[in-house]
Amino acid sequence: MKPSDIAALAHARYGQKIVPHLPKINPVLETLLSHRSVRRFLEAPLPPDTLEMLMIAAQSASSSSNLQMWSAVAVEDGARKARLADAAGQQNFIKQAPLFLIFLADMAMLADVAKGRQQALDGIDYLDTFLVAAFDAVLAAQNALIAAESMGLGAVFIGAIRNQPEKVIAELRLPEHVFPIVGLCVGVPDLTRETQIKPRLPLSTLLHREQYDKKQHADGITVYDEIMRNFYSAYRNDGICWSEQALTRLHGPETLAGRDHLRDAILQQKIALK
Repeated sequence: MKPSDIAALAHARYGQKIVPHLPKINPVLETLLSHRSVRRFLEAPLPPDTLEMLMIAAQSASSSSNLQMWSAVAVEDGARKARLADAAGQQNFIKQAPLFLIFLADMAMLADVAKGRQQALDGIDYLDTFLVAAFDAVLAAQNALIAAESMGLGAVFIGAIRNQPEKVIAELRLPEHVFPIVGLCVGVPDLTRETQIKPRLPLSTLLHREQYDKKQHADGITVYDEIMRNFYSAYRNDGICWSEQALTRLHGPETLAGRDHLRDAILQQKIALK
């Protein structure tokens, strides 16, 4: 890739030119800026030791206080992937991908250590502890995705494993103090099904300097709505824009695909959220 191509990647990421001066391209920036979700995979096995490499990359992510309160379940069995796909809104590419990784907020290990040593662990019952575990799981998952893409593989996150978390918990036999946060499909991408870099909100809508300024929102969203309307028209021909899609998605509990009951499912795993 030529050094100037970083400008092309940045342009694709925003659907417009953003800044006049960009740093020289390097493999890390190239991988990050080239990210696109892949939902079509070839019927091909992953290279040897791919799973282990992805987990090494995942464990190289930052971890709050080095508590490392996350884990992952690797699912390769076809029947199990099919059941998980059903629980995640019939997303068939879960079945198609040779590897489905589910990243978990996992406080069970520390709970077992405390129990074995007969020590109190009251701090595990607070909301911040669960957030720390969830953040660690997401950071690990993002590292795994970037590692997969750097290896020439395709990947896509599956947030819909939280649609019916009880089914996922039962399928994976998750113990108390463990909760599924996000899934990750990994496979050899089907290059006959071209995927595009999806534009993001303009920097001006989310980069605040020194203090938050809501006045930055309106103009940037107007521009972005038009960019996304054109982007989606190439695939769906429905003329929808980003703000319409986002407001529809978050209209009410009925549009949350079951996630309006997420707190109850968390509490059932003996995660107290004080």
